[in-house]
Amino acid sequence: MSAFKSLITSDVILTPFKVNKSFAFQGASAFTASNAGIDRFLGKNITYISGSDTTGQITTQSQALIYNSTKQLYYTNYLSGSNGSPVLTSSIGIDGVLTGQNGIQPSYENYLPNTLLANRYFPTSSGDEIGIVSIPSNIFGENIKPGTFIYETEGISYTDNGEGALISASLKVGDIIYEHGIITLTSASNNINSFTTSSNITCSFQSTITIYESQYKCTLNPNEFTYTQNPSAISGSSNSGIVYDFLTGSYFQPYITTVGLYNNANQLVAVGKLSQPLQSSNVTDTTILVNLDL
Repeated sequence: MSAFKSLITSDVILTPFKVNKSFAFQGASAFTASNAGIDRFLGKNITYISGSDTTGQITTQSQALIYNSTKQLYYTNYLSGSNGSPVLTSSIGIDGVLTGQNGIQPSYENYLPNTLLANRYFPTSSGDEIGIVSIPSNIFGENIKPGTFIYETEGISYTDNGEGALISASLKVGDIIYEHGIITLTSASNNINSFTTSSNITCSFQSTITIYESQYKCTLNPNEFTYTQNPSAISGSSNSGIVYDFLTGSYFQPYITTVGLYNNANQLVAVGKLSQPLQSSNVTDTTILVNLDL
């Protein structure tokens, strides 16, 4: 008989689940190393001049562009109030979207971490500064796990509260955009310069990524796989192909030790070893579950 059996769709179950990995970096050299690539920027509310007022530990960016892009992406709806610009229901565009006060809210995403009332302060006076820590996606995966971010510099500690707020000394001083790996320091009361340029720094967090586990249900009917492929079952020379008499009886039940998974080209792609030999049954189905993480 054949040693192969095809699986059908109902025999395969694909289950996603999220896993986390911890990261810790200490010192400016660890931040800028090729395997980390964590950059820091100073954003400033000034007029953009090409090639002037640059910032960045790894890449060079304009302070003005850092400030404006951060404002546009994460704070556009909160410039007239930290809890969001009030919506004017009379301001409805031709596309049916509420444009809100001054055409600001709710026209933009701003990447809120939840449906709770948002609280995002952003400085808008001339010359105001913000600090940015940018973590690359190849490290944080799908997002930074909420509640795991810790950043310390010059004796000042910053943590996230799990709801998107950056906390220092029990006060909200900025925000963390988990899915972008962006940490913003917007409070002028904190030392933004040391936040973005100090070499005396440490940073730790956990990344999040989704792994898919495939479960294959391998079912043997009572009349299937009743022949052993163990070489010790051959009597005489291995070329004779003659098995011992006691292996040919109708009550013989071989033991299963290994399950192999093959693709459509009959190529072996995975091998599963049982923790102990499993005797097949000649009266009922035998099912082996093979879990494969992708």
